[in-house]
Amino acid sequence: MSRPDELRLPALEVRQGDRLLYQFAVDGKQLPQIATVSRIRRTDDGELNGYQRPEVLRHVKAIRSYLESPQALMPNALVIAFDSRVRFEPTPDAAATEDCAVGTVIVPLPEPGDEGGNRPGWVVDGQQRAAALRDAHVERFPIPVVGFVTDSLAEQRAQFILVNNTKPLPKGLIHELLPDTEGALPVALMRKRYPSRLLTLLNLTPGSPMECAIRTPTMPDGHIRDNSVLKMIENSISDGALYRYRDPQTGEGDGGRMLEMLWNFWSAVAETWPEAWALPPRKSRLTHGVGIVALGSVMDEITDCVTRGLNVPAQSVYRDHLAPLADVCAWTSGQWAFGLREHRPWNDLQVTPKDIEKLAHLLLRTYRASDVATRPSLARAAV
Repeated sequence: MSRPDELRLPALEVRQGDRLLYQFAVDGKQLPQIATVSRIRRTDDGELNGYQRPEVLRHVKAIRSYLESPQALMPNALVIAFDSRVRFEPTPDAAATEDCAVGTVIVPLPEPGDEGGNRPGWVVDGQQRAAALRDAHVERFPIPVVGFVTDSLAEQRAQFILVNNTKPLPKGLIHELLPDTEGALPVALMRKRYPSRLLTLLNLTPGSPMECAIRTPTMPDGHIRDNSVLKMIENSISDGALYRYRDPQTGEGDGGRMLEMLWNFWSAVAETWPEAWALPPRKSRLTHGVGIVALGSVMDEITDCVTRGLNVPAQSVYRDHLAPLADVCAWTSGQWAFGLREHRPWNDLQVTPKDIEKLAHLLLRTYRASDVATRPSLARAAV
């Protein structure tokens, strides 16, 4: 029998390797007493908190309307991560197997009147359904739940990504969560975890040329798309200048040198074209995806031209090597001269593979023909 300060629910304990899952049913109206939603946000010092996107009100309203219908059925289980205050008591002499036991899940309840709520659970999957259950005009609605116990927010984030990997979860949310996850993820996501970490450092470190400029779920005021920066970093790590600092065993690498290279190059970009760098993409193709990704190729070319080994070029070196490109760049006005028969308005370039390649070829061709590129030994001395 449940005490006022706890909820006792018949449950199955399922063993998966070294981990335990708990399957049980609970009245959906009781969910707010035992679990909350961990909204993604940044603290004042830049730390990532939470992982859930905001409620989609239209979706919640549709689910609520369905729950209020006579034949409503919700067979899909919610997934809840519990902290270590939640425990399982097996039922003596109940039938059990090596992988499954029958018993009771015991969930502590908040103190009466505790609206802030020190809830023991966080909804990993099913926040829209939980919100609809909360608001629905029904007396009760039992729902299936799958729970696991962990005190690690990083593991909760990893499970959140895995559960939602096949659903239309916003890519920006996944990218922002990846650096703060732990454990195994699908290969495609593992490849993005380290570039996402570098992106976060560029966006949050004071003094960075991209400080607070990259638009993410927790920084919606940024004017450079996170996906563009991520693509630029991924390209360089896979077969560009950042590759030299990569650890082939882990897919990660020397983050200090990688960040230093990105910092120095993009600081030089900001110094070379300060007005274009300060404008949003609709007013500047420099901060547009086509410019960010194409200039990533220029970063790789300059770095390979002026360095040997693991040295990182100084900002002043990058600035000197970017100077020859100033006359061919139409970031905010004029036309791009791709050849005698092809001139395009400055804002005609889009984030397509064809336009990115065309702009990269123009910049690289101009750079390779310049005096500074043909005298790399002088530049190396300044690295």
